[in-house]
Amino acid sequence: MSRNTRIILIFGGFVTAVAAAFYPIFFHPLANIDEYKREQAVNRADVNQENVQPPGLKVWSDPFSRK
Repeated sequence: MSRNTRIILIFGGFVTAVAAAFYPIFFHPLANIDEYKREQAVNRADVNQENVQPPGLKVWSDPFSRK
């Protein structure tokens, strides 16, 4: 195997590993916004925001809302 082919395979493997790690963090939630909204509604159903939020900070907002 030539030196250039080996470098291309190593670099390609690195790019593939980074893309595989980045997909579930960024692209999957972005493509399935409704699923994550439902999950957050269930997770935050019993939480009274005023009791858990430190004084002086903004109350939680919807992280999926479009600005």
